[in-house]
Amino acid sequence: MTREPASGPAPDLARPRVALERITVRYPGLTAIDDVSLSVQEGEILGLLGPSGSGKSTLLRVVAGTEQPTRGRVLLDGVEVAGSGTFVEPEDRRVGMVFQDYALFPHLTVSGNVAFGLRGRPASEIAGVVRGLLDRLGLTRYATSYPHVLSGGERQRVALARAMAPNPRVLLMDEPFSSLDGRLRDEVRDRAMAFLREAATTTIVVTHDPDEAMRIADRIGLLQGGRLVQCGRPGDLYARPASLFAARVFSDVNEIHATCRGGRVDTPFGSFAAPQLPERASAIVCIRPEHLRLSARAGGVSARVLHTTLLGEVEQIALTVDGHAAPIALRAFGRAKVSPGDVVQVAVNPDEVLVFANDIP
Repeated sequence: MTREPASGPAPDLARPRVALERITVRYPGLTAIDDVSLSVQEGEILGLLGPSGSGKSTLLRVVAGTEQPTRGRVLLDGVEVAGSGTFVEPEDRRVGMVFQDYALFPHLTVSGNVAFGLRGRPASEIAGVVRGLLDRLGLTRYATSYPHVLSGGERQRVALARAMAPNPRVLLMDEPFSSLDGRLRDEVRDRAMAFLREAATTTIVVTHDPDEAMRIADRIGLLQGGRLVQCGRPGDLYARPASLFAARVFSDVNEIHATCRGGRVDTPFGSFAAPQLPERASAIVCIRPEHLRLSARAGGVSARVLHTTLLGEVEQIALTVDGHAAPIALRAFGRAKVSPGDVVQVAVNPDEVLVFANDIP
């Protein structure tokens, strides 16, 4: 799950393609976005991740210009397009958009949909752009077809081609793969993101799926309740989450309540450092199931197997451990060859244990 995405083109670090400075969006009785600052470099793919209502789509609309911030600034290539006394209309921002439902025009052919944003240009130029995009996205044979005869994956590719046709400086995608299922979703997503990386397109993708965000994004901005909780490379967010919320987002965790004494917390799996917590602070110790392992040597923690569940390439084992009431989950690659009732030894690497203040209501 911590696999980094394929390397894209090196971004220009001198000036962000997109910069959001202290963006706040308020409605009567609701703050949808609360003081969020983010930047996206040229050629970078940023994933906006968070649960429903966290502000992901609102932030996307602020960049697109269909939502005006209550406070803060939006800059594209260093030029302010939204701020105090400034507002550039969406059609003048050179920002492309791919919607969750694709929003294709049913009365236009595939070629007509892709050409829609090119109106006013010479016919030969339009034909060349459309032909090139259809070829690169494997849609040439559908050029004269209408959207209703296409599959979900084909419609998604048409929507991407239409958004890319005017050569936008930023592409915004709002849950673009959520209507697809299973392997088709993986196939369409991988093909679309490979196309965007090849084109070095600066992209912001909204998703509620942590696995998807980890697969597609160079960096992930994690939102909760309208605030930016953490932003960084996928591997960094997984390995070094800034909060218990962030840790829970990227995988299941075994949570053990403890009290900090002398800069450490004691658990059934051992004592772990907690230098960031004050003396006698309530803590939650998090151990991911994949970070526990069955040990052939004595000296680990004794546990009894409750039951096992095969999850394809891994097997999840539910364990009971003295000193902890709730079952503990362990994930082992392949078949662990244990049965309910077996007593096993369990070990954990202290460097993989996460300790947070227990400040969640």
